[in-house]
Amino acid sequence: MSTEAKKQIIDVGDGAAIPRKSDRGLFTAWRIAFFGAIGTIGYLVWSKPDPYLNIIKFVPDGIAVTFKVTLGAILLAIVIGLVTGLGRISKNRFFNGVASLYVEIIRGIPLLVQIFYIYYALGTIVKVPAILSAIIAMAVCYGAYMGEVVRAGIESIAKGQREAALSLGMNGRQTMIHVILPQAVKVILPPVGNEFIALLKDSSLVSIIAVADLLRRGREYASESFTYFETYTVIALIYLIITLFFSKIIGVMEERVSVNK
Repeated sequence: MSTEAKKQIIDVGDGAAIPRKSDRGLFTAWRIAFFGAIGTIGYLVWSKPDPYLNIIKFVPDGIAVTFKVTLGAILLAIVIGLVTGLGRISKNRFFNGVASLYVEIIRGIPLLVQIFYIYYALGTIVKVPAILSAIIAMAVCYGAYMGEVVRAGIESIAKGQREAALSLGMNGRQTMIHVILPQAVKVILPPVGNEFIALLKDSSLVSIIAVADLLRRGREYASESFTYFETYTVIALIYLIITLFFSKIIGVMEERVSVNK
């Protein structure tokens, strides 16, 4: 296998494709899609205020709930992922076994089933508010994926870094906190950004348990006005704009991190 082939990276995920300046085709496509979506909404509102302007006025609180669920879930997922990732590389058989079992089980169950389980099944034992159930379910699901991201990031750091820190008198904990993790953050930042975008899109699933997110508000408007085509067109465009916006931010962050390496 050639050196060039070994450097080839396969980047496939549930999130939006990250626009990088090195990929001119994708970068151009991002600009067309992003500004095209904004322009389309603007044209629809201008040409036909009823119902498009009414829809735009109806859904902002749903957008706020979507961000609330997404941010809450991603922050909790990062914490879970950090603990899981450390467990996956731990030499302690119990800690490693529990972390590995968690990853295997959670990644084998669809997110929608996990949402139902926490809200409805566990709800028969402990009643948890819908929005909190949504955050917990999504955090538990994505925490498993984050754990693998953290594990891969830590293992990507050269063993010589650990050995050098130990030779300077640091113990294992100090080495991990002060040497390994700061370097691993630069490696795991891009995939964490991808998981954030994927989680943002998957947050639409929480509408099924009556969380008033963007999709739920759209469904409410459509059921009242019977303007299903118009409503879901606007909802789809809003999701597209949001995901493309964050994909661009993540692309910029990746470029800055790569420059600082």
